[in-house]
Amino acid sequence: MSELKVNKISPRSGTDVTLGDSGDTFTLPTGVTLDTSNSTVTLPDGTVTNAKISDSTIELAKLSATGTKDATTFLRGDNTFAEAGGGKVLQVVHGTDETARETTSTTYASLTLNASITPSATSSKVLAIVNLATSSAFQDKYAFFTLYRGATDLGNSGGSGFFYTYDDIGSDVYMSGSFAHLDSPSSISSLSYTLYGKCTSGGKARINTNGGRSTITLIEIGA
Repeated sequence: MSELKVNKISPRSGTDVTLGDSGDTFTLPTGVTLDTSNSTVTLPDGTVTNAKISDSTIELAKLSATGTKDATTFLRGDNTFAEAGGGKVLQVVHGTDETARETTSTTYASLTLNASITPSATSSKVLAIVNLATSSAFQDKYAFFTLYRGATDLGNSGGSGFFYTYDDIGSDVYMSGSFAHLDSPSSISSLSYTLYGKCTSGGKARINTNGGRSTITLIEIGA
């Protein structure tokens, strides 16, 4: 085997130097360092595979992806770091009331059942779920319930209506009722959600009679 010892190889003309011919193999012995730190190395497509990359050798800081790289984000297919996205439950608030309450008002009046939540982003939605322990008051009378955020009625004019009537022996009829509302408050301030009720003239809108319990659950959902 012949050996060539030189300090530098430069092109005789132009700027290109070709080493060997197609199919030739150039082998670097163990311990040899090929320093290309000040150069650009162009490799053929497909020559750098997963098997040739050592584990834990590429740091997040070396990736060209945009966005915030932290424990709460992931790398998406469009090369950006982002959080999990829509539908993520951010917090849950629960309120209960076991005090008997009623109103004879024909316009909406507070029935006290309440819960407050402070959204973490203006893009968040708040899912409010209300479960009521209700009962009839007078024969052939309607009771309506709705949910207010602050002073804003989140329902329509009819709210969630329940039709009550006495049973055959003239006693109250006890039942449970529930409704839900998906709110888009566009706020990061503390928000209070309160149950309101009204009834037809001569009736009553009642909750928690005879030891009942009513609840309200607020769920913040990330956009």
